[in-house]
Amino acid sequence: MLCALRVPAASSHRHRTRWPGSVRGLVSGLGYCVSNLHRRLNFWVRMVPTQLLGSVWKEKAENLEVELQHCYKAQAQLSEQLVAEVAESRASKASVQQREATILDVQNELTKARDECSHLTELLEEKNKALELVISENEELKTQLEEITARAKNAEGENKTFIDRWMLEKMRDAERLNEANALYEDMLGQLKARGIEQLARQQVDGVVRRSEEGAEYYAESAVPTVSKHQIHAHEGGCAAIVFENSSSTLASGGQDKTIKIWDTDTGSLRRTLCGCLGSILDLAITNDNSSIIAASSSNNLYIWDADSGRMNHTLKGHKDKVCAVDTSKVSRFHVVSAAYDRTIKVWDVHKGKCINTITFHSNCSAICFSIDGQTICSGHVDGSLRLWNMQTGKLLSEVAAHSLAVTSISLSRSGNVILTSGRDGLHNLFDVRSLEVCSTLKASGYKMPSNWSRSCISPDENYVAAGSADGSVYIWSVSKASIVSTLKEHTASVLCCSWGGVGKPLASSDKNGIICTWT
Repeated sequence: MLCALRVPAASSHRHRTRWPGSVRGLVSGLGYCVSNLHRRLNFWVRMVPTQLLGSVWKEKAENLEVELQHCYKAQAQLSEQLVAEVAESRASKASVQQREATILDVQNELTKARDECSHLTELLEEKNKALELVISENEELKTQLEEITARAKNAEGENKTFIDRWMLEKMRDAERLNEANALYEDMLGQLKARGIEQLARQQVDGVVRRSEEGAEYYAESAVPTVSKHQIHAHEGGCAAIVFENSSSTLASGGQDKTIKIWDTDTGSLRRTLCGCLGSILDLAITNDNSSIIAASSSNNLYIWDADSGRMNHTLKGHKDKVCAVDTSKVSRFHVVSAAYDRTIKVWDVHKGKCINTITFHSNCSAICFSIDGQTICSGHVDGSLRLWNMQTGKLLSEVAAHSLAVTSISLSRSGNVILTSGRDGLHNLFDVRSLEVCSTLKASGYKMPSNWSRSCISPDENYVAAGSADGSVYIWSVSKASIVSTLKEHTASVLCCSWGGVGKPLASSDKNGIICTWT
């Protein structure tokens, strides 16, 4: 029998009935059926006798032919279906590859998005932390602002109170000023009555002044031997002491920036003058004992009224510490000062201004006026003694006084002798007119304590007193040029010596601020 093969019809809308197995298997099966039909046809031709071929053969042949045609049609349909399936498979494969690529891109984008999301999450956390910090700082600043506002309100209240008090004090000052003006008018009336006498005193020379003061110039000074008083005067040291003219009243200045007025008869403190802004390096008192002038390390000169203790002037102009000061023996208005800015300045204290400035290459460490008030005597760190015209500032003469710096210079009461002391340990007495050395004083064991150690001459000009670094005060006889007394009471270097008038004590001060008076 012929094999029957059923071929399914094609479905619509691209949907085809799937054969069992693959399409390639169906095509192969169809080919096998065709080959089998050919073999069967040939078999029937050989086996059936010719006479039997008649109608049966013809019928079989027709059936086989029809079946073969169906097989060819089925094969053609399967071939078309195979081509369509291959095309569809390729399209599906391309679509799958495209979708896989799309999926890969989406996965990459998803990974990037996740990374970016993580980064943004970290940034958000940081921003949140920063925001919390800013919020806390803002709260703290608000608290501080409230405190400052409260303090400002309190300050405004205090300021208003201070203004009210200031206005009240201003009114009181005005009242005191009116009282002072009235007092000034009264004093002016008194001064007018004494005007002629004061004018005469400002113009006379030293000889006339000495004749007015009487016979005390002809008396001799006694050699001090006994300590009368020990006064703890200043903290940090006392570098300057000076007696009032013809008085036992002593002024002292120290490292504590104060000036103290002492009664050497009793050793008691009379007054303390304040207002200086630096250490006191030297002191001077005007010829009428009305004013006290201090040379200070604050580069200024300070002037106090001796009676009231009120500061009258602050003389400014030096560029370095003022180490020496002296007042005119004739006029109470003329003051000379020396500073470590290599200048010597002459001042009119009545006007409160500098009237002359002398500049020199060597610093001046000690200074004094001549007896007539027209010449300035200066001792310098180069060891020289120089004389200057006060009005013109011209150098009149100079002499090499010491091999080292001059530490002290003072004028005798007669005005004829200048005493200089130097770091070389010598004390030289010069004739003012010729600048010749009259006498040189020295002692074994004597040592100059500092660059501003002050020595002095006795009122009768027979003795010289100077302090030593070992705490001793040496007394020399000018005529014999020898030691006549050594005073031992100080426990520190003696910085300054000052002799009062005839019959008045000798005073000395040291680095511990102790003042000793000797009789």
